[in-house]
Amino acid sequence: MLQELLELNIFAFFLIFARIGTAMVFLPGFSAAYVSTLLRLGIALAISFLVLPTLARDLPLPPNSAFELANMMGAEILVGAFIGLIMRIMISALQTAGTIAALASSMANALINDPIADQQSSTISGFLLTTAIVLIFVSDMHHLMLRAVVESYVMFVPGSELPIGDFANAIGRQVADSFALGLQLSAPFLVVGLTYYIGLGLIGRLMPALPVFFFGLPVQITVQLMMFTITLTGIMLAFIQNFQSSLGRFVQ
Repeated sequence: MLQELLELNIFAFFLIFARIGTAMVFLPGFSAAYVSTLLRLGIALAISFLVLPTLARDLPLPPNSAFELANMMGAEILVGAFIGLIMRIMISALQTAGTIAALASSMANALINDPIADQQSSTISGFLLTTAIVLIFVSDMHHLMLRAVVESYVMFVPGSELPIGDFANAIGRQVADSFALGLQLSAPFLVVGLTYYIGLGLIGRLMPALPVFFFGLPVQITVQLMMFTITLTGIMLAFIQNFQSSLGRFVQ
């Protein structure tokens, strides 16, 4: 009896860890390059252990064959990857906004090694992503991310058939929504940049001998940095509200 109970608890623990651990690989903040792999593993193990008593009673019994076990574990890994990717795509809206703003302000070549996106990106994108991660953790919204992962067991019951088609549709829809949000957040920079280039073109026509690009680039960067300072609060507020409402789809 004791051996069967131990086998059941070990199976339930690793089944839960498969989903939560995979989600940790993609969750914003937890998946950043500066977060130690051991720390990420420890957080996933701790959360799996904490939610084990609550979720164990709703989990299926251990399968009789290795193939069924591998199939069940693979399904849990897929669900964890889906939830983590959705949240990763949500925050990519700021990367889109920062890239467009950098192009509009002639700062696209000012690249930094972005630890959040784990790649090179523009300075504005890196600043926006880092600020977003700080706000997410300061406002305790990372609890909402972890809650969404745990409550996914209500939406995607272990052992049941996975809606693969719905997964693909949800990811595609989230990519479109994130791109649209990034475009909206960068709209002030596009408007200012377009207006500035029109004015620069008129000056060039009126004064052909004037080297417009000699003084035009510093003025453009200065104006766009001032615009960035003015709109930063609104950009982050709009993103946080959108991020919270998007996470609400996974929280009961």
